[in-house]
Amino acid sequence: MAIFDLYSKRVKQYNKEENDIEIPQKLKTQIILIFDETINNRFQKYGIFKNDKQKDLYSQIHHILKKEYGVFNLGSQFETDEQQVKKFLLKEKISLENSLDIIELFLRVIDTCYINEYDDKEKEKAKEAINEINERFKENGIGYFYTNGEIIRVDSTYIHNEVTKPALNLLSNKKFAGANDEYLKAHECYKKGDNKGCIINCCKAFESVIKIICKHKKWIFDDTKDAAKKLIKILLDNDFIPQYYQEQLSSLNNLFESGVPTIRNKISGHGQGDTIKTVDDHIARLALNLTSANMIFLIEQSGIK
Repeated sequence: MAIFDLYSKRVKQYNKEENDIEIPQKLKTQIILIFDETINNRFQKYGIFKNDKQKDLYSQIHHILKKEYGVFNLGSQFETDEQQVKKFLLKEKISLENSLDIIELFLRVIDTCYINEYDDKEKEKAKEAINEINERFKENGIGYFYTNGEIIRVDSTYIHNEVTKPALNLLSNKKFAGANDEYLKAHECYKKGDNKGCIINCCKAFESVIKIICKHKKWIFDDTKDAAKKLIKILLDNDFIPQYYQEQLSSLNNLFESGVPTIRNKISGHGQGDTIKTVDDHIARLALNLTSANMIFLIEQSGIK
C-alpha cells in the first residue's frame, strides 16, 4: 500500500507559507460536480491503487485520507465513504491545506483515468475536466493550479519568494503607488485568465518605475510618448549603471528590451489582425517574473526611499 504525498504534507516539508484564504463553497461544489461528472460510469473501473480497480473511487480516496491523517473516519461511521469525503471538503472550518488535499486527490484520479484510457473521447473528457478545474481556480480568484500530479500555488516558486515579494515590498513606497497599482492589476488579470491584460499591466508597471526614477533624478523624458525602450536608453545614457557594472551593461539592456516590453509589443500591444492571438499562462508568468526582477534592480539602484 502506497504512502501518499498529500498537498498538506508537502507544505509542511518545505515550510512554505500559505495565503490566509479559504476555498469558497462555490468552488468546492463546482469541483465535486466536475469530478462526479468525469468519473461517472466508464471511469469507475479505474482505481488509485493497482490492485483496487473494482473498488469505489470515493472509498479509495477516503482510505487515503484516513490513513494519512491518522483517523478512523472523516465523518460519521454511519455515512458512506462518498458522503464523508464530500461533507469533509464542504465543511466551513476545514483548512486550506486539507481542502487542497482532497481536490488534488480528485485530480489525480482523473489524471489516472486520462493516462490509462484508450478511448480518445474519454481521454479528452478527462483532460477537459482537469483544464476546467484549473480554470475554476482562476475564475474564483484562487491562485492554485494542477500540473504533473500536484496542486501548486501560482506563486509557490523561488521566483515568488526571492523576486515577487521583494518587488511588492519596494512598490509599497507611496512614491511608486502608480506602479504598484499596475503590478497588482497584472496579478489580478492573471488570476482571472486575462493573460493579455496581465502582460500589458506588467509593462505599464515597469515603465512607471523608470519614469518615477527619471523624475527623481530630474532626467528629461516625454511622459506621454516614451515607452520602455526609450526609457531604458535614458537610464543608460545617464550612467544609471555603476562603472563596475559596465561589463554586464549589454546583457542587462538586452534583458530589459527583449523581456517584458518585447512580449507586450509582439503579443498584446498591437492589433492582432485577422487571427486571434492567445497568450499562454507560462508567457504571462514569465512577464510577471521578469517585471519583478527588473523593478527590484531599478528601485534598489535608484536609492529612492
